[in-house]
Amino acid sequence: KAEGIVKLDLREITTLTDFFFVCEASTNTQIKAITDNVLEKVKYECDERVWKKEGSGDQSWVVLDYVNVVVHVMSKSAREYYNIEGMWNDAPREEISDI
Repeated sequence: KAEGIVKLDLREITTLTDFFFVCEASTNTQIKAITDNVLEKVKYECDERVWKKEGSGDQSWVVLDYVNVVVHVMSKSAREYYNIEGMWNDAPREEISDI
C-alpha cells in the first residue's frame, strides 16, 4: 500500500549510500506494515538484514538502512515537511508505480 514511491540515485553525489527509496502511507498502521514487509522481503529475496532501523515513536517516519540502500517510509505530512527529494534534487529520480 505504499504510495509515491521514488528511487533517488545518489552514487554520483555522495558516499553516504547508493540509493534512497522514499514512499509514503496514509496511516501509522500502514507505515508499520510497509516497514515489516520491506524487512521480510529483503531478508528473504536478498538474504540481507537491516544494518540500522530508526523510527519515530509515532511511526510517522521509519528509516531502514541497508548501507548501500536506505528506505524511508513516511507519513505524507512528514514527507512534505522534511522534503528529502528536495534536499537531493540533483539526484537522478525514478518514480516507481508497481512493487
